[in-house]
Order: sequence, then structure tokens, then C-alpha cells
Amino acid sequence: MNVLVLNLTRFGDLIQTQPVVSGLTDAGDRVGLLCLDNFAHAGALLDGVDWLGSFPGARLLAALQKDWRGAVRDFDQLRRWVQREYAPDRIVNLTPSLPARLLARALSPNRSPDAVRGFSVDEYGFNADSSSWAAFLQLASGHRGASPFNVVDLFRCVAGVGSRSSRFSLKLPQGGEGERLEADVTALLHSQEEHGESRFLGIQLGASEDQRRWPVDAFLRTAHFFAKHQKLTPVLLGSDAETTLAERFVSGFAGSVINLVGRTSLTQLAGVLPRLELLVTNDTGTMHLAAGLGTPVAAVFLATAQPFDTGPYREGSLCFEPDISCHPCAFGSSCKERHRCRQSVSPEIVYRAAVAEFFSGGVEQAIPAGARVWRSVRGDDGFMDLESLSGHAHEDRTRWIGMQRRLYRRFFDDASLPSPGEKTAEPCGGLCSEQAERLTAAFSEARDLLFLLEQQSQVLATRPVRAVQNKVLATCQRVQSTLAREPELEVLGMLWHFELQSKGDALDHLVSLTRRHRALMEGFLSELS
Repeated sequence: MNVLVLNLTRFGDLIQTQPVVSGLTDAGDRVGLLCLDNFAHAGALLDGVDWLGSFPGARLLAALQKDWRGAVRDFDQLRRWVQREYAPDRIVNLTPSLPARLLARALSPNRSPDAVRGFSVDEYGFNADSSSWAAFLQLASGHRGASPFNVVDLFRCVAGVGSRSSRFSLKLPQGGEGERLEADVTALLHSQEEHGESRFLGIQLGASEDQRRWPVDAFLRTAHFFAKHQKLTPVLLGSDAETTLAERFVSGFAGSVINLVGRTSLTQLAGVLPRLELLVTNDTGTMHLAAGLGTPVAAVFLATAQPFDTGPYREGSLCFEPDISCHPCAFGSSCKERHRCRQSVSPEIVYRAAVAEFFSGGVEQAIPAGARVWRSVRGDDGFMDLESLSGHAHEDRTRWIGMQRRLYRRFFDDASLPSPGEKTAEPCGGLCSEQAERLTAAFSEARDLLFLLEQQSQVLATRPVRAVQNKVLATCQRVQSTLAREPELEVLGMLWHFELQSKGDALDHLVSLTRRHRALMEGFLSELS
């Protein structure tokens, strides 16, 4: 079967598509990839892609604002080209934007949403998501702290390969092209004779937003520790936009620095990363590229960035985040703490944890306070997880994430949920009384409303009158309002509303949906009890 994967987002998200491709190829499918033209070189690094197509997405979108007739013509030409060159039998769309949804439907056989996994539209132009996993991916992506799953595992489940291979191994060019890349990388790293026998520490100074960027001074001190004690020469990586940051680093570092900022293509960057002993980075596309190439990673997550959902998808990676109650902050929120998080993760913390993990054979070192330090591990469920190296395994936030992982996985997979009074194999427990009381009250009220809704639906089946219809609609709204009252449950309330709109069009569907969500409420209550 020809499966076409659509990922029309950023460089890092495209790199993280590799496990989806691995799962599809392991299932015996032929895999094509359609991406934006400015990230085509990233798509070429994905192992198992048989056909790679790209198009100027920005130009097409801009044309819609100027000449929609011409844009429709260009869009149709793109559709015809893809169908002629690849002829997909199924579409896997991992991008929930409206243009991507429209493109997924247009490219699907017979323009059927049933031939799309992930995000599409129905014949009326309304959103048509193939699974609860897809709906959750879109809803959680806009709410920091809402997802207990690494986005790679969400991609895998949306694509329908959640139980298959999660292999995340990118490929470098081979043959003559590979030899030329090796020569280019050697020239870049050894352009100065004194670096001939050097071992290298990668430094990625930039980030997608300034508030998510660890200060240059922190990178400087960290590089100093590695240069002095591990004899590593810092190699600065990044785009032209980070030139000023690199200049500040070079002027402040008392020693040799290899500054490659703005000097490498994406393919050359991929060639440099395996030569590094370690990459110290913010949450960036370079971090994901390094993870896919097997380079050890120590990544700092600030502001809206958090490792549970966007951390490196490689076991043994280190993640650091501020140990403050307001982290991660919500998108678009103004910081009332004067960005205190940027100073909370100290260079000493990063250095000591990295030395213990990567340079001392696992010998533990005392980690100073101020940060939550995590190691990426493969969970018993086959998903990427984090284990605490800083004593945060039993705090409320960690336990709450663990509870959601266990119950949401079963819920989204339509597996049986715990019956009332039954606990899962790893009970959450230990939530502070205030949070446990709030969540218990919300789940209890939602459960009771769902029970009422089921009874009202049965009455409506025998008495389809306006008064009963209004009661059903009011109860549906009350369920969402009850869940949205608590910040931790807002996305769950949105998921209820979304599934109600997409699956509650008939009474039997409404009753089934109500019972399913009530079982989820019971599952949370069982773990909280």
C-alpha cells in the first residue's frame, strides 16, 4: 500500500516523523512524504521514505489572500502532481491546520475522509479527525502541561502505528555524497590546526522564542566546565539569526571555540552532530536531529517548553526544567516572575548531571537544587517516559502526569477502563489534599452528570419532544463546564465537546459516548480514592 505522510509544520516536527515512517515500513507499506519546500532537506534524512515531495506552502497561502482563483488552480496542480507521481492509497496527515486538512482530503482516494488517518474535513468542510488520539493531539498542543505523552508517540498513535516499531534512526547520505559530506564536516571542525585531536561539545544557543532561550552566560559557564574538566572544545551551532548570540559567546569564552553558526547547511549540521561527545541545547529542531542521529543530548526547557511532550525521543537523553510552580507557562501569558525560570537551571546542575550520565559510567553526582532533572526512558507501555534524577518522582505534577498516561492510553485505544473501586497496576496516590479534593469533586460531578445524560437520552428515545431535547443539550454543556472549571481538566472538557459534536449525532452514538466518558471519570476517581 502507498501511504503518503503529510507534515507541514516546522523542522523539528518533521524530524520527529521518523518513528511513524519506521512503523509504516515495518507494516509492509511503501511510504511517501509531502512537506514544505524549505524543509525538504530534513525530509531527505528520514529513513524508509520511498518518495519525497515538497511544495511552496507559504506562497500558496499568500496567494489565497491576493487571488484565490489562482491559488485554487495551483492547489489543484499540486494535487494532480502528487497523484501522478505517487498515487497514494492512504493519507496520514499529522498537521491539524485547515490547509493541511483540505490537502489531505483532496489527495485521498475518492476524496474520502475514511482514507485519511489524522486530520481531514468532511464533505461539508467540518473537521474530521480519525481518532481520539488525533483530537487530543490538536487540543493538547495549544495548552501547556496538558499532554502526558511525547508528541512522537502521539504522532505514532494518530498514524495507527502506536503498537509497532518506534525506531528513531535518521539516515545520512551514502556513497559519493556521503564521502563529500564527511570531507566537508572534517574541514569545518578542523579548520584550525590546534583542533586536530579535539573532542567536541555542541552548543545550540538559540530557541524559537527568546523567553525559551537559556542565557548565553549559562552556556558559557557550562562550556567552561567541560573544557576544563573533560577537555571538550565548544562547537557553536545555529542559523544566521543566532549570529549575535554566537559573537557574545566567542567574546566571553577564554579558550578555543569553533563557531559554525550560519556556516552549515542542514545536511552538514546532520554530519557534524555525530562527531560531538554531547549537545547542550534549548528545546530546538537541532535537539531532535541530534536525538535521531544518536548524539547524547542535554536539553534545557524554559517558559512554555516542557520535556514531557517535546523532549528528545531517545533513551538516555537528559532534560532540565525549572523547579518552580509556574512552569510551564501558558502560551501567550505574560510572565509575572520576570522570567525567573531562565536563571533557575544553573550550569552546575547541567554539568554535574551530564558528567554522571555520559562521562562517568553512571556514577551519581550530587545535583544542586533549582531544577527538575529527567532522563528519557522507555516505559512499560512502549512510550517514551521520563524518570527523575532530582527527587521529583513523587511530586504532585509527576504523579498526575503518570495517572493521565495510564488512563488516557486505555481510553484513546478504546480499551477497558478500571471498574469502580479498581486501581491500575501503578496507582497514583500521594496528591496533595487540596488538588485531590478539587479533582475528585470535578470528576464526581462530571460522572453524575454523564449518568443523568444517559437517562435523559433514553427518555428522549421514547419522547422526542423539545423539552427533553433542551435538557439533554443543557446537561451536555454542564459536563464541559464542570471539567473546564479545573485547569488540569480543561482539555478533557474540550475533548468531550469535540467528540460530542463529531460522534453525538445520533442517540445511540450519544449513549455510547456518554458511557465511555463516564468510565473515564470512574477511572480517575478510582486512582484518586
